[in-house]
Order: sequence, then C-alpha cells, then structure tokens
Amino acid sequence: MSQAAGPGRVLALCGGVGGAKLAFGLAAALPEDELTVVVNTGDDFQHLGLEISPDIDTVTYTLAGLADRERGWGSAGDTWNFLGALARLGGEDWFQIGDRDLALHVERTRRLKAGESLSEVTADLARRLTVKHSIVPMSDQPVRTWLDTEIGPLPFQHYFVREHCLPVVRGVRFEGVTGAQPSPDFARDLARRDLAAIVICPSNPYLSIDPILAVPGVAEAISAAASPRVAVSPLVGGRAVKGPTAKLMAELGVPGTVTAIADHYVRLIDAMVIDIADADQASCLEARGLAVHVTQTVMTTDQDRVRLATETLDFARSLRTLAQPAASL
Repeated sequence: MSQAAGPGRVLALCGGVGGAKLAFGLAAALPEDELTVVVNTGDDFQHLGLEISPDIDTVTYTLAGLADRERGWGSAGDTWNFLGALARLGGEDWFQIGDRDLALHVERTRRLKAGESLSEVTADLARRLTVKHSIVPMSDQPVRTWLDTEIGPLPFQHYFVREHCLPVVRGVRFEGVTGAQPSPDFARDLARRDLAAIVICPSNPYLSIDPILAVPGVAEAISAAASPRVAVSPLVGGRAVKGPTAKLMAELGVPGTVTAIADHYVRLIDAMVIDIADADQASCLEARGLAVHVTQTVMTTDQDRVRLATETLDFARSLRTLAQPAASL
C-alpha cells in the first residue's frame, strides 16, 4: 500500500458512519504510527445507567473489521436477547443495544466510574479489539450536542434515533464545550510540526465535525496549521449518502451544496475532495482559493474506502510539494 501522505502523521477528524468508512481507508493506507483518528463525542450520552459513545464505537468496530455492514452501526452478528427481555419488562428499547455491544458499554461504564479517562478506556478497548491505529476522543470532558427543534430542545440521540431526525431543526448547540479541552493525544498532534495532513472526513459538518471544532483551541490550531488541510465532502449531488446532512442544512437555511460546505469550513481548509456529481462546482471552490480534487466519493466497498483515502492522501501530498504556507480563505 502506498504511503501517500508520509512522512509525518495524518490527523483525521471523524464522526459517524461516513467518517468511519474513510477512517478505515486511511488505516489501510497508513502505518499505525502515522494516523490519529479524532472522534466526535458530542453524541455520547447516558442510557440505562450506561456510558455510551456511539461514534467512538462505530469507528472502533469499523477499524476492527467488526462493524455490521447492513445496519451501518453496531457489531456484526450481534444478538438481541437483552433488548428483547428489556422490552418485555417495559423498559426503554428505542436505542438498540445488541448483546455484544452491551458488554462494551458495561465495561466502559465500569472503568470510567473507576476513574479512568475516556481516552484511556478508548485506547485499551480498541487495542483489545485488535485496532492498531490511534482512536482518540475529541475531549475527555463531557460535551453534549443538543438540537433546538420545532418540538423543543432534544439531546442528539433523542433527535437522531428516537425521533428519526424528523423534527425541524432551528439550531445546534454543544453543552459543556466551554469547559472542555482537547484530549491529550489530540492536543499533542495539533501541536506537531510534522503533520503530513489534516483530513476532515465526510461526516456531518454540523453534528459530527462542529463539536470537535468547538472544543476551545481546536479551530484556532487548525486555522494556524502549516500542513495541508483537506475536507472530503459529505454531499453527492447535493444529497447526503447517509444521515440528515442535507435536511439539516435546508432547515438551517444553508444551500445543500459543496460550496456551502466549503464556506462552513472557511479558514480551516486549503482543499476539498468532491464527488464527480458536483464537478460543476469545482470552479466556485477554486475561486475561493481552494484546491479541488474530483473523484468518486461514494464508498460501497472496502476497495472504495481505500481508493478514496489513498487519493485524498496523494492530493494532500501534492499540496505539500508546492512548498508554500497553507492558504487561508
């Protein structure tokens, strides 16, 4: 496998299924000491007395080769005895927890209550599931995504899972973020001088990436970074491959275009990878001072994931060879 962006470390900002797919490709394309995947924890919540980190688990299962490909979340081959028994007893079963998944949540909860940090627990559980690359939470302090909707304020999982993303969204906020800090490994990599690239994965900008960027000091560090900063668009022809990105953008009064995604990341990126369905917007992006790579971005197979990751890394390497400071919008 070509080490497309090296030497140096690649920092990938990630959340959800789309981001996890690209993270899988990046892990296949890079040695374990050249990749840090920073995962959104705004989706984390307490449920049934358990500490649940859905995005961390999705990325971990995906890099471990354990993710359920049909559902897009959870562990492949899981069973549902616990959830079925809970439903018969009248318990809350709207958030689906498989039996294997339950074990992960129970162990995370035990260790957090014993005083370990989320970073420590995440690293050890990933190692036990044979993940070799570094998966780190955006912060060890709790940050929780809330959506202001037409039916009132909803914590993320209630909006996303219980309400199936149906309520109209008026705004998004991140409770606890002002008191948060980047996790230790995230802070370390943000300060590195040898970063080969910063990659924003094709995750929902408002619900998966913005919580990471809202952690104090993160956006400022990325804005000042000298390494190439590349965003992979989560839209294909103005539509999200999965999830409520396009719906949310419309409700917030934002056009569902890759140009709007670029504007959302203003001063944080030098370049974008966009799908061939959006090739007509390349000139608009270039007019904003961005380099653009047009390719097939839909990741249906593992080969798609590795190909897109490799193209993204090669694109970042080509930007480095220009031997210029990172451009700012």
